[in-house]
Amino acid sequence: MAELERPERLQIMLTTDELAALENWRFEKRMPSRSAAVRELLRRGLSSDGFLTAEHGVKSQEFGVLPEGDGKTSDRPSE
Repeated sequence: MAELERPERLQIMLTTDELAALENWRFEKRMPSRSAAVRELLRRGLSSDGFLTAEHGVKSQEFGVLPEGDGKTSDRPSE
C-alpha cells in the first residue's frame, strides 16, 4: 500500500453551530473539503499575531470557535 501524504490524523469535536460556521466558510471560500478548510484556517491562525497562550488548568471546553454573546462557547478561556 502506498504511504499517505498526510499520515497523521486529528479528530476534533464541534458543536452544531461551530460545524455550520466551518461549512459556511468552506463553501464561501470554495474549499474542496472540510480537511482542506481546517488546514487553511490552521495555517491562517498559526501565522497571525497575538495568539492566545492557555493558562495552567484551562479545560478544552473553555475554548470555542464562535464569539461570546450569542449563547455559544467563547473563543477565549474565562479570565
